[in-house]
Amino acid sequence: MKSTSEKRKMIDKGHSKISITNQCKLLGLSKSSLYYKPAKISSLNLKLAKEIDAHYLKHPDKGARRMHVWLTKDLTYNVSKNRIERIYYKQMGLRSLLPGPHTSKRNKQHKVYPYLLKDLKITRPNQVWQTDISYIPLLDGFMYLTAVIDVYSRYVVHWSISNSMEAQWCTDFIKEAFDKNGKPDILNTDQGAQYTSDSFTNAVLKEGVKLSMDGKGRATDNAFIERLWRSVKYEKLFLFEITDGIELYKYVDEYFKYYNYQRRHSSIEDQIPSVKYPYLKQPLSSSRAA
Repeated sequence: MKSTSEKRKMIDKGHSKISITNQCKLLGLSKSSLYYKPAKISSLNLKLAKEIDAHYLKHPDKGARRMHVWLTKDLTYNVSKNRIERIYYKQMGLRSLLPGPHTSKRNKQHKVYPYLLKDLKITRPNQVWQTDISYIPLLDGFMYLTAVIDVYSRYVVHWSISNSMEAQWCTDFIKEAFDKNGKPDILNTDQGAQYTSDSFTNAVLKEGVKLSMDGKGRATDNAFIERLWRSVKYEKLFLFEITDGIELYKYVDEYFKYYNYQRRHSSIEDQIPSVKYPYLKQPLSSSRAA
């Protein structure tokens, strides 16, 4: 049996008849596994992004302007506000959880769906899933991590890493999540362009799943997945200097297996997520083929 790395070498990106997506399907390889090489940025921007990433987890109310003030006044970086805005919004895909003109970067031509979770009692698995993307700084670059969590059980249903935040990556990811563990009644996202894109919304709605999207400036709308990012970073990823996507995959895989099958969660009465999520078709794995 060929390894994942050997399968990746067999992909012909210039093939005139078979698309990369279909080649991956034929080889039993996830398309996202082709993009495990970290994106590169300048050493200064990388350092700034690491500072922002750690600070944002503790202070998600801070937008780019206040983040710039903190970096220049408290940490004495000599950098422009424009530089921090580019890193904060475009590279990291962040938004302040307080109301304001920059709380969510979305494509204004895309339809935004209403928030459906207000006053909703979540009483069972696969009633509500939440998904999001988080920036992951590495030693010499960065990548993105996406995951989908079952809100009732806190079980991480599926996850994937990539070096770009393309809408197609999110679309392929959510299709795989549906295939692995069924479908929720409601999928909650933010208003990012990846989630309001036609490819993503069509993939969700055609399965009969309702789309719910965070309102601007409502800090609690996607709180469960935001809490997951804090956990995986502070309990695992921030403890190591991770060099590349393959190493990142290893650490994320280790952590989510621990998170789902061993870690007790106070928010679910100190139970383990896998005990409260009985609908597993397949053991937890990322969209990277084994």
